[in-house]
Amino acid sequence: MSFLDKFFGKYSRDLGIDLGTANTVVFARGEGIVLREPSVVALDKSSNKVLALGNEAKRMLGRTPGNIVAIRPMRDGVIADFEVTEVMLRHFIKKILNNKAFMQFRPRIVVGVPSGITGVERRAVLDAAMNAGAREAYLIEEPMAAAIGANLPISEPFGSMIVDIGGGTTEVAVIALGGIVIAKSIRVAGDELDEAIVNQCRKNYNLLIGERSAEEIKIAMGSVYPTTENETTMEVRGRDLVTGLPRTFTISTAEVRDALIEPVNTVVDAIRMTLEKTPPELAADIMDRGVVLAGGGGLLRGLDRYIAQETELSVYVVDDPLSSVAYGTGKVLEEIDLLKKVLVSND
Repeated sequence: MSFLDKFFGKYSRDLGIDLGTANTVVFARGEGIVLREPSVVALDKSSNKVLALGNEAKRMLGRTPGNIVAIRPMRDGVIADFEVTEVMLRHFIKKILNNKAFMQFRPRIVVGVPSGITGVERRAVLDAAMNAGAREAYLIEEPMAAAIGANLPISEPFGSMIVDIGGGTTEVAVIALGGIVIAKSIRVAGDELDEAIVNQCRKNYNLLIGERSAEEIKIAMGSVYPTTENETTMEVRGRDLVTGLPRTFTISTAEVRDALIEPVNTVVDAIRMTLEKTPPELAADIMDRGVVLAGGGGLLRGLDRYIAQETELSVYVVDDPLSSVAYGTGKVLEEIDLLKKVLVSND
């Protein structure tokens, strides 16, 4: 490590970023999680001026007048709008580095990315991080970051399986000896769960609800494994597709569960396909050690029990699934020389 690296490392607040489709979570070295905000930006369409970001912008989703649009610049785990993503990243970084004395010491940044992204998409993330104020930028695949954040023994000569269900992608990976042996990335995750609820309300009640309402239903009563204690109902407001007028209806846990089963089965299929391609010795390790669930999808009630039932494997949810990728990027920052082999090449 050069003198300049040591000097900047002493004064800069290095950041690990889980740049997610639904939420951006930031880990500051030596401090832990310092920011968790929705990956949403509100723009004035006429001037392209940014009006709000994060929590404030998310409150505007589905409620904006014609000249304002609230958008999510990340789609399916990758950058859909480069310029807006860069603005959002810069805003979050400045919000964290609010002490002007530290602003001159640009941070080193590690960003979690889906395992299936292309070289062009990798370069877009690196460029966005550098343009947002990074001194150096590195990428790490999200399943590897989630495994590190979950304290899995990634360097050991036996296999560990991690399933990271985010907002835009689900990452399934088998890790051994510090590398990803086999991985599958599917673009079915939290957003598709919300969409399934929207479609269920349209089909069963002829009512249209927004994505925010669907997410609220998922969080409040979403489940995929029936139990006697979590059966409940919830009042939901939507627009009647026949009359065009607002109407309130009541949805049950069973209906929500029925809506969520199809996308959840797609995740289960991805786990099965990954296991089928896993070398026999590592598959035997997974039989012994089980599957670890991370990401916001890990919070879905009964998901661990449903996957265990369908795969006949033990399934465990990490302590803080929403933060596992960010914690992983943070651990890489703290031991960057030791863990450089897990970073994605910048080439």
